[in-house]
Amino acid sequence: MNSKPVHLAVYDTFADWETGHATAHLARAGHDIRTVGPDTRPVRSIGGLRVQPDLALDDVRPEDSSLLILPGADLWDAGDDLAPFARKAREFLDAGVPVAAICGATAGLAREGLLDDHAHTSAVSFYLAATGYGGGERYVDADAVTDGALITAGPTEPVAFAREILRLLGVYEGEVLDAWYRLFHDSDAAAYAVLEKAGAA
Repeated sequence: MNSKPVHLAVYDTFADWETGHATAHLARAGHDIRTVGPDTRPVRSIGGLRVQPDLALDDVRPEDSSLLILPGADLWDAGDDLAPFARKAREFLDAGVPVAAICGATAGLAREGLLDDHAHTSAVSFYLAATGYGGGERYVDADAVTDGALITAGPTEPVAFAREILRLLGVYEGEVLDAWYRLFHDSDAAAYAVLEKAGAA
């Protein structure tokens, strides 16, 4: 397992439901989750949760991380406040360190030009097209997409988003990963026995 922490971006209006499956199961598998804000002042999620960031964005370096997770937020479509997080994602990808973006964060990456050369998904294709980005031909109509070190997903797919993260970081694989997804996405009770046998329940 990578001993470097996973960095979860947090900012005002971040969608708290979109990353919960991923961070909970990463933490259960022994990954250290560190929150990253614009600075270290508290932020508030869409759900009203007050979060005190562990680190300021300027203090995060790709070489000290195993993954940067970018949740959606109203602010992604309300101006340029979150553009520094997209620029940080560029630093990560340039260094070969994975980035996972969901919902509005995919639009932020599109504006930064990071989806032009990667297969990707989002809420719907025309949502990203409205950004004026050049990657429309690489859009995939899927629950979540991994292309190299980049994971993308739409706002209704937090479980698929987590599945791709867990796969990328080697937390679960094969039939265990499939069972995890069936349990949490499809409520397939039979999948629990597979996870229990593997010690992943």
